[in-house]
Amino acid sequence: MSELRERMVQDLKLAGLVDATCEAYLRAARQLAKYYMTSPDQLSEIQVEQYILYVRDELGIAKGTFAPMFAGLKFLYVRTLGYEWPLFLKKESACHARNDCPMSAVMQTAAA
Repeated sequence: MSELRERMVQDLKLAGLVDATCEAYLRAARQLAKYYMTSPDQLSEIQVEQYILYVRDELGIAKGTFAPMFAGLKFLYVRTLGYEWPLFLKKESACHARNDCPMSAVMQTAAA
């Protein structure tokens, strides 16, 4: 993974991320490669998704550990490799039925 690692390190530097974040993101890529015993750029989206689900559900890691791992893999695949996988491009709703949600204001205005 050395060439890919170097590309990711360069992208991390260009992104201006702090050292601890860079280390966490690189660790995520390294652990994925170790799990499948192959370079991450050789894996399919389904394999990466299965790994993420394994780490979350089978290993049951804490949210504080899971979030940087997921972010690191997203950085690798989206920023470094330029993949447009739905796995990493899905947007989560940040306002699940909260009154201060911009969409709820639009809906209230439309209903009035």
